[in-house]
Amino acid sequence: MEKRKYRDSSPRPRTFRKEKSEKIEMIFGLRPILEALHAGKVLERIFLQKGQRNSVTTDITELAQQANVPIATVPVEKLDTLTRKNHQGAVAFLSAITYMPLDNIVVNIYERGKTPLLLILDRITDVRNFGSIARNAECMGVDAIIIPSRGAAQINGDALKTSAGALNIIPVCREPNLKDTLNYLQQSGMQIVACTEKAEHSLTENIDFTGPTAIIMGSEEDGISPEYLKKADVRLKIPMAGQIGSLNVSVASGIVLFEVLRQRLAVEKSS
Repeated sequence: MEKRKYRDSSPRPRTFRKEKSEKIEMIFGLRPILEALHAGKVLERIFLQKGQRNSVTTDITELAQQANVPIATVPVEKLDTLTRKNHQGAVAFLSAITYMPLDNIVVNIYERGKTPLLLILDRITDVRNFGSIARNAECMGVDAIIIPSRGAAQINGDALKTSAGALNIIPVCREPNLKDTLNYLQQSGMQIVACTEKAEHSLTENIDFTGPTAIIMGSEEDGISPEYLKKADVRLKIPMAGQIGSLNVSVASGIVLFEVLRQRLAVEKSS
């Protein structure tokens, strides 16, 4: 059987992105936000005033849930910090990117004869860390980044700038339930690798990254959620010789992804 190549020259599926210099748009007011949802606009996040409930907020909530758009219920003071205009208890931000369906991404990767490499970010909330991770991921050949609908960094101008253009290229998938996502990826033939300081295995051990792989990186504060750690096929840590016991998550992602790329390039060279 002919061996698969781990890098191919065919273009990756690309998502539409706004230019980096373009300001991320804000929508305020109940009706404008509802109309934006009806029109299929991709919203990054919706903020609704706490205690405000009527037929319009109900419709907004239902449509947002269908579109996997996070909603935060906040005090009016929070909304006043977002805009000084008459927001009517509702503010939303248009997304700087168009999120891609994960199943389409996975099918496309296999159809192109490529071995999948996906990166899952659990509760990475710092926008600059997210941008740096996206830059690492694009450089190291990651096919897509997966984030949860809630508890993820807002993809705004800072994230776009820090990514140095990577978010104009690499697909991002926003998933409502990461546990279901992990089940789907395992059923699709991928091994789930969790990068955690509490792991029993080290990155320097013989861990095979040449097959279909999805890597989970967790937040610097809390790490990877326990329920996702249980789902992982492999848990590994990055060996360190210094006195500080942890790395910035964007640095850690670059180290792990480089090892994946190193192994895959070695296989490609030997084939």
